[in-house]
Amino acid sequence: MQKGFLIAASVAGLTGVILGAFGAHALRPLIDTYQQTIWDKGVQYQIYHALAIFACAMYLKNEPSALVRNAAICFVLGIVCFSGSLYLLATRGLTQIPAIALGPVTPIGGLFFIAGWALILIQAVRKD
Repeated sequence: MQKGFLIAASVAGLTGVILGAFGAHALRPLIDTYQQTIWDKGVQYQIYHALAIFACAMYLKNEPSALVRNAAICFVLGIVCFSGSLYLLATRGLTQIPAIALGPVTPIGGLFFIAGWALILIQAVRKD
């Protein structure tokens, strides 16, 4: 499982950098400033949580923990739901995806992030 999280962290970090560069260069002339802000927020949270998944993988390398494993899963799901929905919301003028279909997904992703950090907190408090 630790290897899977290391792969997930690497993919999230790699695609986060690529999407950040894409947004800054290729996408910038196609979307307005508000949409650019939404895109950038998706990239920001993706990179933060790629690092969190990496930290979970490193922790799990030395010590098994269901809490940390579940936190890493929450971070992966948070990236997909939160950042993924922000990317789609930022480009909906280009993709014609209705905002109503995406709006509820963003807060679900945020809840996954919150749950992941809460699990890390519980692990830290329980650990001697």
